[in-house]
Amino acid sequence: MTASRQTASPSTARAINDRLALRLLQEHGPLTAGQLKAMTGLSRPTVADLVERLRDSGLIAVMGEAGAERRGPNARLYGIVADRAYLVGVDARTDGVTVCVADLLGRAVVETALPVAPDADPERAVRGAVELVERAVKEAGAVPPHTLAVGAPGLVDPATGELNSGAGLPSWHGRLAAALHSGFAAPVLLENEVNLAAVAEQRTGAARDRDTFVLLWLGEGVGAAVVLDGALRRGASGGAGEIGFLPVPGTGALPSATDCGGGFHALVGGAAVRELAGAHGWPAADAEAAVRAAATAGARGEPFLDALAARVAIGAAAACAVLDPGRVVLGGELGRAGGAALARLVEARVAGMSPLRTEVRAGELGGEAVLRGAVLTAMDAAQNDLFGAPV
Repeated sequence: MTASRQTASPSTARAINDRLALRLLQEHGPLTAGQLKAMTGLSRPTVADLVERLRDSGLIAVMGEAGAERRGPNARLYGIVADRAYLVGVDARTDGVTVCVADLLGRAVVETALPVAPDADPERAVRGAVELVERAVKEAGAVPPHTLAVGAPGLVDPATGELNSGAGLPSWHGRLAAALHSGFAAPVLLENEVNLAAVAEQRTGAARDRDTFVLLWLGEGVGAAVVLDGALRRGASGGAGEIGFLPVPGTGALPSATDCGGGFHALVGGAAVRELAGAHGWPAADAEAAVRAAATAGARGEPFLDALAARVAIGAAAACAVLDPGRVVLGGELGRAGGAALARLVEARVAGMSPLRTEVRAGELGGEAVLRGAVLTAMDAAQNDLFGAPV
């Protein structure tokens, strides 16, 4: 029995070649046609055709020449036209909104923020957030933006794309995506904030060499994101990674469907870390500052840091037992504040609790990861639209 060989159609082959060239230009910056030929393995006529095709579409342009000693067509450097489209990333937290307007290559053009009071009127909060985006887009000269991506706490239903903020979270988050879509008539992608942080850590941070890992978010709230075989896994209802509800020993209670107070959150949430810091003689007003101070204090900080690591390791070991990710990234403000010192202590604790070999690394982006992940998500969507989806 002989297997049949399928040959790509000419149009499919062109799409594959174009996408390959655009990826190389994105990764390496402007290149000559000769460099594209060498990197792609395509023939000179094929490269010449794709360069002409991409120039005619407005996706690439001549950016200069390769060296003063070389002149003429063979020396022309071709690069992606970054202002062909603009993207907007939005990080909607419980206490404010941060906006980044970026070009088609994901490079920030304008970044701005607006605080939102916990008891703010939902309509006013949504209106303020939309106006913030409008001002940022106008300042960047990005009217209209191509794609917007919003990160917010809560569960995003994979079937409907709607946000379930849950108990204790502001209701205005769920209205923001619709208001932005209405205001800009552009695609608006809504995603859980911790999932976006994982996207950023995988592309530009502590997991850029991994296609399988778990990000454990440590901040005022607690969460996790799961990336398996390069793909973000959201779960049947969008709730994969709601690790704050994980029943754990040491809390004296069990979580409920509406309250994670008896779960893992009760061990490592912001309030719990502040209490732990105070018990070890560290200033308890700011959990992030206390963790950072202990992580840089050497032996003096180890009792507090080790006590925190013992708590974090419970959730990390549980994730490892179920998923065997090989690496856990400690993200969020507290994960970055603890740095390599906290990660090392957590890794040692997990090694004593699980037979599965697991590396633990500190996140490199901290609280900025959500906004960066939103920009990258918007960038991917815009590029798939303009460049053609990966074949």
